[in-house]
Amino acid sequence: MRRLLTPAFALLAAAALLGLLAYGVSHQGTSSSIQGQVAKGELPAAPDATMALPILGASAKESLADLRGKVVVLNVFASWCPPCAAEAPILEREQHLLAGHDATVLGVTYQDNASDSEAFVREWHLTYPVLRDVNGNFVRAYQATGVPETFVIDRRGRVAAVRPYQLDDTWLAQTVPSILARRS
Repeated sequence: MRRLLTPAFALLAAAALLGLLAYGVSHQGTSSSIQGQVAKGELPAAPDATMALPILGASAKESLADLRGKVVVLNVFASWCPPCAAEAPILEREQHLLAGHDATVLGVTYQDNASDSEAFVREWHLTYPVLRDVNGNFVRAYQATGVPETFVIDRRGRVAAVRPYQLDDTWLAQTVPSILARRS
């Protein structure tokens, strides 16, 4: 009897694994996350675009909706994040390239205090606007899993590209020009 049970359990386990594999393959790409939608060629509306966030170092507030009509390279960062520091000069160079194309980099601090964020901006000589996500709700609406994360928002306010980790010049050069070229 024991001799028959072992192959039966092995066969049952193999069938269960095949079933899980079939389920995973059939549901591949059905992600409703922003990153999943963009990967499928969908361009979801940028979440919480009207949420006004404090401008770092100022008493004013700004929202993503205030930038509608511009391409926005939205970078989520924190001063304590080494990859964020590594990409800061890249984003500053990108800001200079975007300035003449009705586009901008927009930094959003996440899980960071104001004084550390301000020191980070000074250290890296950032000239693009930086907003503070004081309670984290704005960044969570983008389903960001950590810092850094970058989202490219097209002129119509849709997420057109996502980089869920440290970016580089190559990714920006391959991603941003085609989004800038779209006029609508």
